[in-house]
Amino acid sequence: MLGLEVPSMSVAEHKALSPSPAALRVALLTASDSRSGADDEGGRVLRQLATEAGFSVVGEALLREEPAALRAHVEALAASGTVDAVLVTGGTGLAPRDRTPEAIGALFERRLEGFGELFRALSFAEIGPAAMLSRADAGVVGGALVFLMPGSPAAVRLAMQRLIVPELSHAVGQLRRSSHGQEHAQVPGQVQVPGQVQVDEGHHGHRVR
Repeated sequence: MLGLEVPSMSVAEHKALSPSPAALRVALLTASDSRSGADDEGGRVLRQLATEAGFSVVGEALLREEPAALRAHVEALAASGTVDAVLVTGGTGLAPRDRTPEAIGALFERRLEGFGELFRALSFAEIGPAAMLSRADAGVVGGALVFLMPGSPAAVRLAMQRLIVPELSHAVGQLRRSSHGQEHAQVPGQVQVPGQVQVDEGHHGHRVR
């Protein structure tokens, strides 16, 4: 039917359809040349906040800031189908070895510009103009959301408490529904042809999408 408009859902309605925090599977990754498991304070805070939020932590890793290794690790997690989000801390500054955005950002199929924008706005309220030196970022890789945070515990707390924890269920729910819709976009018995005309095989006429 032409001209039929489906009412859009409100944010509250979207959130009502979102998975519970306990149903969210997250993997944690620290990117650092100087930290070890014993003194990875940013990683410790990240795990604490993820656990307190009720997320299911399905994996943890600490890797050196080697772009190929970071990229391969995140790519494998996203392809595994076992995680809904990868939370990365470290390597988002301007030092020569801070290459997390270049390494992992190259995998982003869709970028969530709002995460970095909001993180820097919130940081500005706390630390002033130095907030612009952060290259925090986020995007979609396969079926997973990937968040890149600075390595300091304070920055991890800010990102998690103000942005990720309140919104992750909603974001994952939207991503799951989007993926589900793409899988079912092509209805059996229908052929999509150029020009946005959908032809129903076995029926007379056609519908314009």
